[in-house]
Amino acid sequence: MIPDFDFALGESADMIRESTHRFATDKIAPLAAKIDADDWFPRELWPAMGELGLHGITVEEEFGGLGLGYLEHVVAVEEVSRASASIGLSYGAHSNLCVNQIRRWGNPEQKAKYLPKLVSGEHVGSLAMSEAGAGSDVVSMKLKAVKTDTGYVLNGTKFWITNAAYADTLVVYAKTGEGSRGITAFLIEKDMSGFAIGQKIDKMGMRGSPTAELVFTDCEVPFENVMGPENGGVGVLMSGLDYERAVLAGIQLGIMQACLDVVIPYVRERKQFGTAIGQFQLIQAKVADMYVALSSARAYVYAVAKSCDAGKTTRFDAAGAILLASESAVKVSLESIQALGGAGYTKDWPVERFMRDAKLLDIGAGTNEIRRMLIGRELIGAAPKVAQ
Repeated sequence: MIPDFDFALGESADMIRESTHRFATDKIAPLAAKIDADDWFPRELWPAMGELGLHGITVEEEFGGLGLGYLEHVVAVEEVSRASASIGLSYGAHSNLCVNQIRRWGNPEQKAKYLPKLVSGEHVGSLAMSEAGAGSDVVSMKLKAVKTDTGYVLNGTKFWITNAAYADTLVVYAKTGEGSRGITAFLIEKDMSGFAIGQKIDKMGMRGSPTAELVFTDCEVPFENVMGPENGGVGVLMSGLDYERAVLAGIQLGIMQACLDVVIPYVRERKQFGTAIGQFQLIQAKVADMYVALSSARAYVYAVAKSCDAGKTTRFDAAGAILLASESAVKVSLESIQALGGAGYTKDWPVERFMRDAKLLDIGAGTNEIRRMLIGRELIGAAPKVAQ
């Protein structure tokens, strides 16, 4: 038994953690090595996760959801990612980037049409912002939507899109005008004429969480599939990023906990010079640093999630939480490899996978450089002027 700090998150969060951990341990963890080795997305997990209520944690009950908050969502992402960060990433992209954005911005007809099947897991969801030449500078996107008598015609591509190859419903941002005031969000269905999946991307980590290009060739989208205000897509996009960062930070928490799950039993059993290596002070120091890194990140991420639920989160704190969690996860995963020594550098132990998976969140949902820029700009801009 590994000691754990009680953050007093409340009964709902504790119940979500218990049920998700049990499911992830029984159904996801046994598949984790195959998911990574074969770059395999186990689509059959989605309905089972839907039955557990995981896809609709933040969705109102009338659409099949649990009507809970971002704190519970973070906890669920954490426990799924503890078993497999790849599934955690795809789950977060589905349940937060797609489902939660439709919940927040869809009109009643759109919610009634799309949410029930996404929440049940019958359908897989995705979100498409980035392009090959528009990552951190997402507003420079080139996917163009031209207005017609019946809707819009989309031409262009999206890149780095999680769940793309399996998605039934996608939230897609396209240019409908000039500059930041000329972007609109659309709800795209996989069978729409002119929509196709392009090249699939082979990644270093998060293998099994499918990533691909989207291709739009005279793709006709009716007016009823415009989500949110016309030319108001930046507001939809940016507001969603705050919640995305808070929720996806749970992936790194899960990775760090998975590292401790492996390292602590290992150092208790592994002997050198006739002594368990866990008795050596240098190893004890590593484990202590790993635990403190996890606990510190948890405290910040949970606090930001609670703030999201209270409607009081700040953009720089959402960025700060995932910044701390992502950098901590990379350090903890590297220390896990070091603690296992040569064994940690082999495929026989999962810590090398934890390290490859952890690195993505230094980059995804906004790079750490962008996060630092955002935090610094917001803090300095909010500071009072000093009298000269």
